[in-house]
Amino acid sequence: MKEDLFESLIEVIATLRGENGCPWDREQTHTSLKSTLIEETYETVEAIDAGDPSKLKEELGDLLLNVMLQAQIAAENQDFTIYDVIDTLTEKLIRRHPHVFGNVEVDNADDVVNNWEAIKSQEAGYEDRKSVVDGIPNALPALLRGQKIQKRVARVGFDWDNISDVIEKVDEELTEVKDSLKEDDLNAVENEIGDLLFSIVNLCRFVDLQAEETLRKSNRKFINRFKRLEGVFDKQGKSLTDQTLAELDAVWEQVKKDE
Repeated sequence: MKEDLFESLIEVIATLRGENGCPWDREQTHTSLKSTLIEETYETVEAIDAGDPSKLKEELGDLLLNVMLQAQIAAENQDFTIYDVIDTLTEKLIRRHPHVFGNVEVDNADDVVNNWEAIKSQEAGYEDRKSVVDGIPNALPALLRGQKIQKRVARVGFDWDNISDVIEKVDEELTEVKDSLKEDDLNAVENEIGDLLFSIVNLCRFVDLQAEETLRKSNRKFINRFKRLEGVFDKQGKSLTDQTLAELDAVWEQVKKDE
């Protein structure tokens, strides 16, 4: 029965961590698994981007493995079990969705988010959050964290009225970057470029785009174009390092036109 699959998985993980289990699995800790958890999360995202259900299934399994290992370590330490994790999650989902499991009425997704945040603020563990921007994980990718910060402050009215103001701010920050470059002060340049990036993230938020995903797509687009550029010179038996920038740029522009 499918219900037995989960129990079998728990047993496999416990065996791997057991006395006669796998040396690698046995030596893992909550901390040592952090990098693996992050890596598997990104590989799952790549599988989603690729639109490959088979690959996504595999990567979700690897992600689940990390969750199971973390829970098994906690069980061995007598902190909690995977069943406690499931129970906590189930209770949280029901509590934070009163419009589904209760009598609260909502009109749109924004109402759902506002209710979610209001409910969170009343829960144990959140009472020490004095600022609107408290509780945003430091470990998030910088673009994603920046956008979350901006969304938080926008909820209390600290936001631009229209997109023209946002674009004007981007232009202002770009001007300040140019001015800082004239000063030959690396710290000043870093600060101004950081402000420019933050304003561009805000522009993404204002037009309902995810800054992290937007840059991911541009990275992927650049890589694909560059590989085609390499292919052009490879067919000609030429090395990229032997070409001038003008020659490389001419092929680059052609590659873009051929898309």
